[in-house]
Formats: sequence, C-alpha cells, structure tokens
Amino acid sequence: MKALILVGGYGTRLRPLTLSVPKPLVDFCNKPILLHQVEALVKAGVSHVILAVSYMSEMLEKEMKEQEQRLGIRISLSHEKEPLGTAGPLALAHELFADSSEPFFVLNSDVICEFPFQEMVRFHKHHGKEGTIVVTKVEEPSKYGVVIYEAEIGRIHRFVEKPRVFVSNKINAGMYIFSPTILNRIQLRPTSIEKEIFPVMAQEGQLYAMELQGFWMDIGQPKDFLTGMCMYLQSLRHKAPDRLHQGPGIVGNVLVDPSAQIGEKCAIGPNVTIGPGVVIEDGVRIKRCTVLKDSRIRSHSWLESCIIGWSSDVGQWVRMENVAVLGEDVIVKDELYLNGANVLPHKSIADSVPEPKIIM
Repeated sequence: MKALILVGGYGTRLRPLTLSVPKPLVDFCNKPILLHQVEALVKAGVSHVILAVSYMSEMLEKEMKEQEQRLGIRISLSHEKEPLGTAGPLALAHELFADSSEPFFVLNSDVICEFPFQEMVRFHKHHGKEGTIVVTKVEEPSKYGVVIYEAEIGRIHRFVEKPRVFVSNKINAGMYIFSPTILNRIQLRPTSIEKEIFPVMAQEGQLYAMELQGFWMDIGQPKDFLTGMCMYLQSLRHKAPDRLHQGPGIVGNVLVDPSAQIGEKCAIGPNVTIGPGVVIEDGVRIKRCTVLKDSRIRSHSWLESCIIGWSSDVGQWVRMENVAVLGEDVIVKDELYLNGANVLPHKSIADSVPEPKIIM
C-alpha cells in the first residue's frame, strides 16, 4: 500500500520552532511529528510513503533517506512549485498512485492520535465506495466544519462550516483512505479537497465516515502541541507504561530520553517531555512542558506550559509560563520572568517579558 502525507505548509503557526526545521521534523514526545505517522503506516503494511513538500525540503529529504533504510520502505518527495492546497498534491503525485488499483492513505501532517490505519482499510473495503474520512468528536463544533453522516453505516450526506446551531459534533480528523478513481476528479491546480472534492463525492454517495476512537489533536500551534503532548503521554500510560519515566521527583506522566540528566530535588511533571542531551540542574520545577534536545535548565527555575527549543539555556531562578516558546539556541539570563513570550532563534533575553509578545 501507499500513503501521501501533506507536509507542504510553511508551519507559520508553530514558529519560532519552524524557523529552524520544517514542522514535520519538530520533535513531538521525542520523535519527529512525521515519524509518528510514518512508523504507524509501516505497521499497517504501507511500503511506499510520498511526502508532498514545498518548504525546507532538503532537510526533509536528508532525514527521510535515513528513515527509509531504517524502516525498509520507499519514501518519495513530490515537490510543489506553488502551493496546491489539499487536493492539488494528489494530482501532482498522480503517476505514483495510478499504477495500482489498491486504495491509498492521505494524511494531514499535523495530526496526532492512535493512528487506526488497519481499521481504516477494513472499513473502506467493507463499504466499497471511493473515499473514507476519519472523523473525531469535539467539544465545540462551532469552531470547525462538521460532518453529517448516517451513524449506522457511515455514509456522509453533507458538510456544514462552523455551524451556529448544533447539527453534529464530528469533524474531519485529517486522515483519509481513497480508491485510485478519486484521481479522475482532481486537476493539477490549487484545490481544496474539503471544499471542492468532498461535497461532490458525498452528493454521489461515494464518501463514508469512520469514527476515531481515543484521543486526537491537531498539533500545528504551540498551545495545541502541549495539549496533544498531554494526551499522547496519557495514552502511553495505558498502552506502554514502561516507556514513561519513574524515579524521585517525577510526578505523573513524564517522558525522559535516557541521555538526559536530572539534578537533585527537582519536581518534574505531570506531562513533561525531556529530550536527548538535556541537562536539568538541581531544584528545578517543570510541568506541562516540552524541553528539546541539548537544552539546559539551570537551578531553581520554574517552568509551566512552555516549549524550550533545541540547545537553549534557561538561567537560574527563571520563571516561564503561559505557552512561552523559545526558538533554537536562545539564552534566558538569570532571575527573569517570561509570560507567554515567543522568542526567535539565537536571541539572548536580558529583561523580563511580563506580557505575551514576540521577541524578534
């Protein structure tokens, strides 16, 4: 089987991290976002993954060459010269899919969940129509486009964009499986699969919805990235608790790379991910944070709801909170307060940031 992953966007919502690496390569729970998807696809029997790329593609290409050998699959890059939306990339990669009658996956690269790829294949083959969309239940449907379908069999009737009154609480989860005949519907131009292709397929009775079990998050912006991390760690607690860290000062679900060092009298957790080569000095308090590779948190600092970029250095007695995000190689001097600061790479911060803002 084959899969197309849409990784073309600039990742502007996840800046400043995406100023250093393309979004699919940002580490989510100590593994690049993209690899969570690719490894799950391989488990489901996918042997060829196509990445629809436009931005920073050299970096992606290099990383994927290594993964190709490790996973024993083929990974191709399909280059967009101009942004082609969510359907155009299918037309661009047309010849890679046209040689087979097998269904193929299409994924949005920002999604994290317990990828149910084998169930998707079974569901798709069972109804025998052209497309399957995975849908997920949300608390506030008015913020999204919702999917209206027959609960018993999954046949989709229509889509309603940001409904004012309650019509459904199921939204498109950004994971699809299609029969190759869908390629006849898509021209090589910027096209939205959600707005231009799906409504027509639904009208023709060719589109079905499969409801996702378990957690789901679009982790394309810092606030949601941290929420997704909490969900993922909780899922590990149920599925693979031995991967979570235990020991003195560890509270709740915490993921720690074996090469990280944690000092004395720290309180780490709940919901913390600590990357490779990270050094946490004595007396540090961290909750609901991701600390990326080779960063250092100096003694007695207090961090809540933050993302600390690669090779950054947070001084002593620093307090950071409210979705503060440090880009790569940022230095925060001692005894400062950062409230929701968004700091671009290679900066040195010598003054407190009492109100959320971007530090250029």
